[in-house]
Amino acid sequence: MPKANQFLSEQDELEIIEAIQQAELNTSGEIRIHIEDSAQKDAYERALEVFNTLKMYNTQQRNGVLLYIATQDHKFVICGDEGINNAVADDFWDCTRDVIATHFKQQEFKEGIIAGILNAGEQLKQFFPWQTDDTNELSNEISKG
Repeated sequence: MPKANQFLSEQDELEIIEAIQQAELNTSGEIRIHIEDSAQKDAYERALEVFNTLKMYNTQQRNGVLLYIATQDHKFVICGDEGINNAVADDFWDCTRDVIATHFKQQEFKEGIIAGILNAGEQLKQFFPWQTDDTNELSNEISKG
């Protein structure tokens, strides 16, 4: 995989942000993407660090979701906040993971991220439906390490 700063084009990033906005129309959940070259440790541990650094826990319902990607490690992690983890089954993210992995195996990175975002939005809608008083609690911008 290419390095984090070459992983997506500017246009790809705009399309991903648009997908986040679209997914968040279905759910009060908040979705973020973080891309870096290497986790330099266990990818899940690093994803949790990034989750905390980005203050993903700073949502009223504790329903933030991070898609963490380490490009040189060929790894990605989906992690949800405690509000989600307390409400869903252990295999909740499996279908989102599988959608992303299928695209990534074909070097379709933007498509995989967008498909994962839209799938996550649909999955979250079951437990955290969009409410009329919802506000965008976290940035939709892609962060990079």
